[in-house]
Amino acid sequence: MTAGPKRFRISNAARASVRRLAAAVPMAVALAATPAFAVSIELKDVAPDRVERQRAWANGRTPLPNTPDVGQTATRLTEKGMQLGASLLIRIFKSESELELWMEKDGRYELFATYPICHWSGTVGPKQREGDKQTPEGFYTITSRQLHHVGRWPKSLNLGFPNAYDQALNRDGSYILVHGGCSSVGCFAMTNPVISEVYELASAALRGGQRHIQAHVFPFRMTAANLAKNKTSEWAGFWANLSEGYDSFEKTRRPPRVSVCDNRYLFQDDTTTGPLEAGGPSPLAVCGRTAAAIRARDKSALLVPLQQPQPAAALLSPEAPSPILSGAAMSPLPSASLADLNVQTGSADLSYELVPNLNPPPLPRTANGRVAGEPLPCDWGLASCRKYAALRNKRGSRLAKLGGGSKGLRTALSAARSAR
Repeated sequence: MTAGPKRFRISNAARASVRRLAAAVPMAVALAATPAFAVSIELKDVAPDRVERQRAWANGRTPLPNTPDVGQTATRLTEKGMQLGASLLIRIFKSESELELWMEKDGRYELFATYPICHWSGTVGPKQREGDKQTPEGFYTITSRQLHHVGRWPKSLNLGFPNAYDQALNRDGSYILVHGGCSSVGCFAMTNPVISEVYELASAALRGGQRHIQAHVFPFRMTAANLAKNKTSEWAGFWANLSEGYDSFEKTRRPPRVSVCDNRYLFQDDTTTGPLEAGGPSPLAVCGRTAAAIRARDKSALLVPLQQPQPAAALLSPEAPSPILSGAAMSPLPSASLADLNVQTGSADLSYELVPNLNPPPLPRTANGRVAGEPLPCDWGLASCRKYAALRNKRGSRLAKLGGGSKGLRTALSAARSAR
C-alpha cells in the first residue's frame, strides 16, 4: 500500500503573512513601473527663480543667463569709453535679483554692467535683527576697510549694515556681504567670477581716490507701477522714502547726498557741474535728533564730525554741539525739506554729523599728545571691537601716566613683574 503525500498544517499567523506579501507584490510592481522624478526643492519665502539658479550653479551650469563676459573686463571698459579706477555706484534690486554697476564718465555715471544675483535670502523688506536671514534695504557706503581679503569669501564687499538709519531704529546685524558662491544667509551671492570683477573694479576705484562707494539696495525697481502694486505692504511708507533717492539718481545720474533725520532718509540732488569729487566725504550724515537717538542706544557709538576733529570725550557728551556741515561737500539741507519735519531753522537739530560706516573713530590722545594706538584692526560696528578699543585706550592712558613711549612700556612691565 503506497503512502499518500504528507500534509503540513499552516498556522493562522503564517497565512496572514502570505496574504500581506501577496498584496504588496502588485504595489511594488506598480511603483517600479512609475517613472522617477527629481525631488523638488521648496523653501519658505524663496522664489522659484532663486532655487533654479542655485540648481544651475550646483550642476556647473554657469555663467548664469545674462551674465556679462567677466573674462573681458578691459575690452568692455574700452568699448564703453570707461577707465579702470573711475568712481563707482552700486545698485541692488532684490525682486529682480540684479546688481547694477555704474561708473563715472564725463561727470555723470553710466551703466557699466548688470549682473544676475545668484542667491539672496529672505523676502522684500528691510533687515531688522541679527539672525532674521533678511537682506537689508537702504543707502550704504563701502570704504577700503570694507573690502574683505580673507575668510570664507576672500573677495567680498561689506555693505556696512547697520548704517545710521538702521541704528536709529535699533536694527542690528553684521557682516552683510556681496560675495561669491550661490548660497547666502543675509548676503548677496554673485558667483565667484562675477564677484572677482566687481571686487577688482571697486578696489581700483578706492585706490583711484574714491573714498566711499555708494550702494543703494532696493526691494524692486522703484517705478510708479511697482510702488502702486505694493501700496498695501507694511513697508509701503519706507519704500516710498527709498524711491526719493532712486528718483534723484535717475534724474541727475549723480549719486544724491544722503542724510538721516527723524527715521527718514533725506536727499539732495547733486546738480553741480564738472568732474565728480572722488575724494569727497561720506554721503551719509545725521541730524541732531537722530544723532542723539543713536547715542542713547549705544553711548559708545562715537559720531565723527565732518570738519575739525574733536576729542572723543567731547563727542560723547550730550551737551556737545553738533558740528555744522558747510561748503559744497555737504551743505545743510534746504529749508523746504526740513519744513516737513518741523525742524526750526537755527536749532541744534538742523546741524548734521558724519557717522562712520564700519570705520573706527579717531583714537583719543594721551596726556603727552600721542595717539593711544594705531587704527583698529576690527569693525567698530561690533560690540567686541568697541570693547577692545576701550581696553586699548585704557592701556594707552596708563602708559601716558608712566611717561609714554617705550620708556613707559618698560616701566609698566617692571611694575607688573614686581607685583608678581
